[in-house]
Amino acid sequence: MDIQHRHIEVFRAVMTAGSVTGAAALLHTSQPTLSRDLARLEQLLGYVLFERERGRLKATARARALFDEVERSFQGLGRVIERAQALGRSEDAELSLLSLPALSHALLPGALERLLSAHPSARVSITPAEPPLLDAWISEQRFDLGLAEQATPLAGVRVEPVLEADEVAVLPAGHALASRKRLALQDFQGQDFISLAEDDPYRREIDARFEAAGIQRRLRVQTHSAVAVCELVRARLGVAIVNPLTAAACASEGLVVRPLTVSIPYRVSALIPLHRPAQPLVDALLAALRA
Repeated sequence: MDIQHRHIEVFRAVMTAGSVTGAAALLHTSQPTLSRDLARLEQLLGYVLFERERGRLKATARARALFDEVERSFQGLGRVIERAQALGRSEDAELSLLSLPALSHALLPGALERLLSAHPSARVSITPAEPPLLDAWISEQRFDLGLAEQATPLAGVRVEPVLEADEVAVLPAGHALASRKRLALQDFQGQDFISLAEDDPYRREIDARFEAAGIQRRLRVQTHSAVAVCELVRARLGVAIVNPLTAAACASEGLVVRPLTVSIPYRVSALIPLHRPAQPLVDALLAALRA
């Protein structure tokens, strides 16, 4: 016969209560039954855990060392139980998000403010990533929800639209074009222009529009980050066209945002893994994102 969980439970109760009588009361059992279980544990271990002095038990050094290990184990079990119970309460759930960095900066903060106001006990973990890593991780079902821009079909993933708007122009405050309510592509003729990186799909779309219109810009600086584009414009290094979320988040002293007379669509999509257990807060976050 091997040592069983019951034996450890009896040992812990005796150590906690300080006596067989008290341990029996803790475990709702009889004193003779508990004494037999304790004696059996000592027999299986091959050494004495308690010395008997005048009818009382005194823990040996081995018993105290074993008790330390048992307590660590029971504390871990307690955390497991707490986690198991929390998983049944949507308000205590933890939501794991995978997001483009630009959306973590410009869209998620306002949506999470709404979500956590309605679910104050919820926890959220945000991991920023760019394609193709973002696509790979969400396809592997690692996260409850992903946020992307121009989402492509992925195996095991459902794509839902969150937002469709238009790209906007960003200008340094006091720039000659800032006096206009809307900007046409022709207004960028000969202007110093801050671009997204060459592999960015919106960069390719913007370049194609200017090329088709025969408009020449001075392409001075490029970067992968729309936030960095806005800061470079604020530093008066040029003008730019960026997504409306980042433009709104960065708009403040020194930076002016203007709509365009042409539509360059900007889309945000939610990526929902199909083979991951449903997270009850996903729908609530989607509603907050759309709001």
